[in-house]
Amino acid sequence: MKAEKKVLGHLTKCYSVAPLNYKGTEHFLVAAEKEDPCLLFDMDGNKVDTVWEEPGGTMSMVQVPGTDGQFLATQRFYSPNDSKEAVIVLVTPDNSGKWQIKTIAALPHVHRFDILKRGKTLYLLACTLKSGHEYKEDWSSPGRVYAAVLPEDLSKLCESSPLQLEVIQEGLLKNHGYYRVEENGVDTGLISCEGGVFQFVPPFQKGEKWEVRKLLDTPASDGVLIDFDEDGEKELAVLSPFHGDCISIYKKSEGSYKKVYEYEKKAEFSHGIFGGSLCGKPALVVGHRQGERNLLCFTWNKELKIFQWEILDRDCGPANVLHLKKEGEDLLISANREIDEIAMYRITP
Repeated sequence: MKAEKKVLGHLTKCYSVAPLNYKGTEHFLVAAEKEDPCLLFDMDGNKVDTVWEEPGGTMSMVQVPGTDGQFLATQRFYSPNDSKEAVIVLVTPDNSGKWQIKTIAALPHVHRFDILKRGKTLYLLACTLKSGHEYKEDWSSPGRVYAAVLPEDLSKLCESSPLQLEVIQEGLLKNHGYYRVEENGVDTGLISCEGGVFQFVPPFQKGEKWEVRKLLDTPASDGVLIDFDEDGEKELAVLSPFHGDCISIYKKSEGSYKKVYEYEKKAEFSHGIFGGSLCGKPALVVGHRQGERNLLCFTWNKELKIFQWEILDRDCGPANVLHLKKEGEDLLISANREIDEIAMYRITP
């Protein structure tokens, strides 16, 4: 595949990227890890607005389904060692074009979250990297997974009347990775931590328990399910261990996942990840933040029956990557954190 790069701008420690439907058209958001802005872009890569100037510390952003530009975001997660004050905020555009921002949940160390839909119910699934710390690199308090049913009207939520979150899983050391995966028409959350890779399935009805499936025991930083060989069974692509240098692919055999491929190079600090259709074929895109700091693409060669890889960009250090479609074209938006660069890649076969 070929990648035609366009640099959209520079943002110090740019980190989080997310799609946003606003004023009836597709846009995307880019936010910073440190005390820097959140920016809104149109699909041509033009900056449209600044959503906030600070406080930053944004690890995740997710649009509230069915809304015009309203989204949830994390703030004040500045690093694993500076995340005690992390919160989830509700961001709503008003009629004057300004963005109203209010805290709806104080959740220390919240790193990833998502909104999953099952039937007519919207669930918030939130993951904390850890549950507390007393000193730098303190991992003595493992992370948790929280859930809540989102009310139809989020406007009533605020700091004094926050969203009520329930712990649905504890003991997840270095609870870092998250990826939404659709299974049989149901949104599920793939969560990666030191204990392996887990798939969280929301309840069919409110009040029922979440289903938690353990897919892999291997310590993982991120993971995604992709049907590379298009045989109807998704393979599990994994970055390991926490902020590690190994990119592997596992295939399900006799009810469990077995490793069938490992990238022959060390991809130090593997982090940004996308799994899905790219130029009409299943693909895995990974960015790593140390060493060669490349943006990589992995696909399955049907004729040779092997996995193959190529470099889409070099020495860019992606933190997160987002796939978008514009008039049938495949775009990748990458927060190239290590060089403070927001980049758009037009991908062609």
